[in-house]
Amino acid sequence: MTSMAPTRTEPDLSYLLDHTSHALRTRMAAALGEIGLTARMHCVLVHALEEERTQAQLAEIGDMDKTTMVVTVDALEKAGLAERRPSTTDRRARIIAVTEAGAEVARESQKIVDGVHEGALSSLPDDEREALVRALGRLAAGHLETPVESPRPARRARQRA
Repeated sequence: MTSMAPTRTEPDLSYLLDHTSHALRTRMAAALGEIGLTARMHCVLVHALEEERTQAQLAEIGDMDKTTMVVTVDALEKAGLAERRPSTTDRRARIIAVTEAGAEVARESQKIVDGVHEGALSSLPDDEREALVRALGRLAAGHLETPVESPRPARRARQRA
């Protein structure tokens, strides 16, 4: 009996992106886990250091729901890496302030994140590395920038800051 499967006319881009993204996330989780952080904790620390941001703003940047954000900030506070403080510009708002210890951990975690990314890209020849990054950047800022509405939504990817 012959196969009834349709003939593929294009590479399975969904599989390629999903698989490599999953492998990259697991490597990132393992590497950050060595210093007691999660990728979400790293994201909050780094983006809270950039400028004064509320918990809601940081949740949006990190594509976290409210519950996940609260748990993440609670863990950062418990570790002495961040704290909730009143905003200096809006007395109704509370911001996530990174402690001195948190800033040091953020510098270390950024080196780890950069190393994981560099390790993945270094497996490619230089010309392919540059082409891949350029092409993914174009897709992320162009044709695939905005997800489409669907009655059966897919899991959202982390939003670009």
